[in-house]
Amino acid sequence: MINQATLQLDQVQTLENNKFQPHRSGVQNQIITSAWQELEAAEIDAKQIPISSRCICLNLDNLKPFEAVDCQYQELGVIFHNSLAIEPSNPLFSGHSGLKVLMGSPQSAFLEATFLRPVNLVSSLVISSQRLVLSAYDQDDNLLTQSVLPTANLVNSDSGILPNQPLSVTINNITRVNFCCFDGHFTLDEFKFCFSF
Repeated sequence: MINQATLQLDQVQTLENNKFQPHRSGVQNQIITSAWQELEAAEIDAKQIPISSRCICLNLDNLKPFEAVDCQYQELGVIFHNSLAIEPSNPLFSGHSGLKVLMGSPQSAFLEATFLRPVNLVSSLVISSQRLVLSAYDQDDNLLTQSVLPTANLVNSDSGILPNQPLSVTINNITRVNFCCFDGHFTLDEFKFCFSF
């Protein structure tokens, strides 16, 4: 089953001219456009758009609270491991764009995403109670690059880092990423990735 996703071509998302259109399978896809041409519903089909030219932002609000997230977005090219959808009851972990966010579970402080084809950008808005490390790996499990949120950024904390801070990695041939927060908790919102050309 595919949940709602954001699809755009060749550019990083801007938040202008939101348009919702039904997909053939009955699932809605949110198209974010600005200066480029809007796509018709038929053009959204992955068979018609080269996978090498698209960026996707997952909309988590179609997930059920406390739903284990693994293969729901497989047809969009990503599988999650150790991931749970939640509606945070603790306002310190409030999401940015909707009610639901992802967190590591059942093993806390860890969440992983595997891509079915290589990507060159992975990004998410994060809130963390501790230092958070995003690591990117290639198909041979070699560490390609890392990005670090150096300290906690909880809502209403005295941290110098705002909540829902973007954390991203950009490098060719990413096939897996993991988020790791040692001895802490974190949430992800607006999980985005772009397929490599």
